[in-house]
Amino acid sequence: MRYGERRERLRATATERGLDAVLVTDLLNVRYLTGFTGSNGALLLRADGADVFGTDGRYTTQAGTQVPDVELLVDRGTVAALAREAVRRGAGRIGYESHHVTVDGLRALESVLADAAAGGTVPELTSVRRAVEVLRAVKDDDEVDALRRACAVADAALAELASEGALRPGRTELQVGRELDARMLALGAEAPSFETIVATGANSAIPHHRPDATELRGGDLLKLDFGATVDGYHSDMTRTVVLGEAADWQREVYELVATAQAAGRAALAVGADVVAVDAAARDVIAAAGHAEHFTHGLGHGVGLEIHEAPGIGQLGAGRLAAGMAVTVEPGVYLPGHGGVRIEDTLIVTDDEPELLTLTSKELLVL
Repeated sequence: MRYGERRERLRATATERGLDAVLVTDLLNVRYLTGFTGSNGALLLRADGADVFGTDGRYTTQAGTQVPDVELLVDRGTVAALAREAVRRGAGRIGYESHHVTVDGLRALESVLADAAAGGTVPELTSVRRAVEVLRAVKDDDEVDALRRACAVADAALAELASEGALRPGRTELQVGRELDARMLALGAEAPSFETIVATGANSAIPHHRPDATELRGGDLLKLDFGATVDGYHSDMTRTVVLGEAADWQREVYELVATAQAAGRAALAVGADVVAVDAAARDVIAAAGHAEHFTHGLGHGVGLEIHEAPGIGQLGAGRLAAGMAVTVEPGVYLPGHGGVRIEDTLIVTDDEPELLTLTSKELLVL
């Protein structure tokens, strides 16, 4: 992973804002910038390039392996130790992650800085807001490769279940969900991306139904929303199938969602407004009289988190850029009857978006 390049991008942001240093405390952002995967770590990124990575004694060896190119500071009170180090090295303005630091944490940080200044000038703390998350929204080649591998694991796991007859009447949602998770782990996933959704029959009309003891029955829709985590990066895919012969209404809803999903995928372009991308799919569903049955946004960014920037929806903001990894997942949910969602993970490019979830979107009748 290109950790040094990522730190340079954040350093440029810090310089633009007149900061001498940025204290990065969100563990996912620390991982993004350094590669560290432990449970206690923080980064003091300095405008002059003399960065310091902090952790405690449990992770000395791990830090030496994962963060070999950054000076190491070992102290149980990691954040406080880095703050004192910033003062010692003459930082006048320090950026911090206000969305991650609690009110009490901020007061403690201010106290540490005041004590470290020992009567001298206390450094100014200023929020950098989500500066690292802004950088994370555009994936580099290493990240895209990890996402491809995560999507491939999910594709393979579903293919195995379908080919071996595991998606059949009589089994429960919980059984299918647990087996799908187990297959992803066996195929190389570190973990499922999130709690796998298996929803059959009327449950498929609940967008985020949690699997339970409901049995799969012939003639029902079966919605599977799941993903694999590989090297910390998440995939996200939804496929809806029919167990047995599909009824006319099921085919009609499925074809409608498939058309809307294709429209949403086609709208993914560099510079596209995220609200307009959402509308490209939503308008198809609304024109068919189902506006009230599409109850969530069209998609979201994926990466080190399963939901990250950009958000693609009616309340979204901003425009797409090359390298963004996003989902497109319209759905139509008919309470008491059933629902259909079709979701892919894609990469926005200067040409057509790159499709990472390759499982067929033809209506599968099992």
